[in-house]
Amino acid sequence: MFIFVLQTIWLYISELAGKDLDVWIILKFLWYVSPRLIPLVLPLTILVTSLMVFGSFAEKYEFAAMKSTGISLQRAMGGVIGFIVVLSITAFFFANSVIPYSEYKWQNLRRNISQFQPSMVISEGQFSQIGELFNIKVEEKSGDRGQFLKDVVIHKKNEAKPNGNFTVIIANNGELASQEGSNTLSLILNEGNYYEEIQSNKPGQQKGEPFAKSYFEEYAINIDLTELNNQDIDKENNLNNQNMYNISELHVEIDSLSKSYSTDIQSYTKNMYYRSGVEKFKENNISDTAKLPAINSILEIYKPAQQLQIIKLALNNAKGTLQTVDAKKVEFKNKTKRLNKTEIALHEKYALGVACIILFFVGAPLGAIIRKGGMGLPMVVAILLFLTYHFIGIFAKNSAEDGTMHPFIATWLSTAIMFPLSIWLTYRATTDQGIFDFDSFMQRIGRLFGKKPSEEIAEKEEISILLTQQEKALILSRTETQLKDIVKNYRQYGYSEEVRNAALQQLSLKGYSEMELKMSGDFENREYSSALQSFKESSSFSKKALVAYFASIISVLGMILFNNIDLTMSETLKLISQIGQIISLVALYVFAIKSLLSSSKFYKVLGKDQDTGAWIIFMLLGPVIYVFLHFNHIKKMKEELQMIN
Repeated sequence: MFIFVLQTIWLYISELAGKDLDVWIILKFLWYVSPRLIPLVLPLTILVTSLMVFGSFAEKYEFAAMKSTGISLQRAMGGVIGFIVVLSITAFFFANSVIPYSEYKWQNLRRNISQFQPSMVISEGQFSQIGELFNIKVEEKSGDRGQFLKDVVIHKKNEAKPNGNFTVIIANNGELASQEGSNTLSLILNEGNYYEEIQSNKPGQQKGEPFAKSYFEEYAINIDLTELNNQDIDKENNLNNQNMYNISELHVEIDSLSKSYSTDIQSYTKNMYYRSGVEKFKENNISDTAKLPAINSILEIYKPAQQLQIIKLALNNAKGTLQTVDAKKVEFKNKTKRLNKTEIALHEKYALGVACIILFFVGAPLGAIIRKGGMGLPMVVAILLFLTYHFIGIFAKNSAEDGTMHPFIATWLSTAIMFPLSIWLTYRATTDQGIFDFDSFMQRIGRLFGKKPSEEIAEKEEISILLTQQEKALILSRTETQLKDIVKNYRQYGYSEEVRNAALQQLSLKGYSEMELKMSGDFENREYSSALQSFKESSSFSKKALVAYFASIISVLGMILFNNIDLTMSETLKLISQIGQIISLVALYVFAIKSLLSSSKFYKVLGKDQDTGAWIIFMLLGPVIYVFLHFNHIKKMKEELQMIN
């Protein structure tokens, strides 16, 4: 919070510095701005602290001590999980009530502070309003109080007609001069011109009225600052935006904006339809039996002079229509952006609480895996993870504002991407596995370059050399029946191929050949082998479908990124991302269906009926739920394998 508050001070230093503000007002400004930082601070805090605490536990072998006394990682995390859930619920109510109120108070305070010193209100290079009648633009300010002005342009309003700027004053330089405590600001202008449009009380005579123009060496303007000097820092201004609403107010605002947008679209469509003149043709119905003249164009009915007038009129109507469409396009774009931002504000209130839970399940298992506590490596990892989460959310929300992406998807995208990561890290931590098993990876690479049969025979002859002392003792201490059971069901017991081959060698010494074992049904558990083969096929296809699922997510992220980056190749890259997304979704469904067929063989071997309810839901809802379906599917099949006798 301290870091983000410092960032806020630097962001708004121009609004606070040089205005002789009381310390209490600055503290009030920071107090009101702090709640709006919670959606950034709280998820990062949970991620950092969970990494540091659980990393410290693992580094000091606290988890090893817990496991030695029968306390699993899930049980050790139970109390903290309960606290995180309560914290997430609290964060939701905080985002729904406290943040909108603080946003309203903060915006009011900003407006009131900006009116403390008029010289600070005048910005370089743009028009700034002073009082009710003056708009002032300066190219450059100088002096210790910014009182010296260069290239001054002033638009002065007429009190009788406040909607128009009928007086323009241009000066080479000027100075803001006023006494301390005075309610009058003196603006002294040097070397300039004064232009005024003479207004007539009779609108019909306005065109004949002249313009007044004069040159001056020095000209003084006195601006009444009574209202500005009497500013109350706690004055309630009429401000509103989507961040100041709670959930119930946001629902009302979204309904109102949606209905207004739809009504504007319909009314504009009808207006353009009537302006086109098509409706008038309905009044002149021609009988079906009437004989039509032989003409190539409707213009041939009219005289050449009239044809020219008709064409000019049509062109003018078309140009006017195009101008109207361009103007309305900008208007509707702004309305769409406001509606999308309002919907984003609604979903952000829900996403904050869920993000706290998911980032905890990312940080806590990761800390237990990397076994490093303190402020070093955990802080670096946490910041990298949070920046990934945060920037994905920013890019997605920017895409949603202009309508490229739906606001719901944009708000939940970063959380949805972190969700599979949290499941995977929690699974790896609870099963005492690292983030990446390098040995297993190298073994799989080695299997791609399979060994020759002669090498396998030689390996079988030296099986006993490869066994550990414990495995040798196991084989030598077993009876014939137990050795047959090991040969038949070694996979279920978790024994290696070397242990099975050693058991076969031991049975061979006792007079049992492989043929006799096959004839008696003790050489292999055929039901288990068939089920295992189907399980491996289903698992392999399911993993490929999961890869396609993540590839589709990467394609969506690519579309978001290329949509927010102005590159010459952005359109091509967006097209490539769209093609990649289509291919990955097709691959997802193909591999998922193959996995379903293999699992059907698996349950057929077991003589059981497969529960296809989850697959039906997947076919209906699409790839969103596949990450849940994959892990649940593999877990159930493993449980069924273990139950085979």
